[in-house]
Amino acid sequence: MYFNRRCKITFVCHGGTIYTEEERLCDTLNYPPLSESGIEETENVVKYLKTRAIKNDAIYTSPSIRTVQSAMIISKAFKTDYNIIEDLTPRKIGCWSGLTFEQILEKYPEDFTNLLQNPDIPTPKDGETSNGFVKRIGEVIENIIKENIGNRIIIVTHPDIIQAAICSALEITPDKIQKIYIRTGSLTQISYFDKFSSLLYCGYLPL
Repeated sequence: MYFNRRCKITFVCHGGTIYTEEERLCDTLNYPPLSESGIEETENVVKYLKTRAIKNDAIYTSPSIRTVQSAMIISKAFKTDYNIIEDLTPRKIGCWSGLTFEQILEKYPEDFTNLLQNPDIPTPKDGETSNGFVKRIGEVIENIIKENIGNRIIIVTHPDIIQAAICSALEITPDKIQKIYIRTGSLTQISYFDKFSSLLYCGYLPL
């Protein structure tokens, strides 16, 4: 059926870190952990989810320390175990990891232009293409959906993974991925149907 919903996913962006405050990019999994404000952001997410009575049948998380810490806070509140999805890793950004956007623009202006205009070119040169990243994340999300037909689930993950999930679900070309803004501690919800997907809200920041 056209309107037969396969799965509803509430994507939770992990809480902030010291890199968030310094506006640094990061693709590493073991650093940085949540900051105090990042823990508070995640606690605000929990309050919102409980206030809105958003039900969930399962909680999944990316394997990084910052997403797992966020998932722990959420799973404790809902008394539901979380499952780590090892393949749900952020975009590989190679030599850009740990740098601010200003530093990237100064050191790698050509690569930054390719990021915005050439989705088939790895950016940076030791990084991942936009097309490849969106395709990879789309496949991981599809596998999660197949295991949760009819369910409502929570996925705790990274800003760029949520951007890629939106591009994949709404068939937005990967060269537009940077135009989707996702803040830490925010929520995005997508309903996946047999024939299409619907973005219910994006980057909502509970206060």
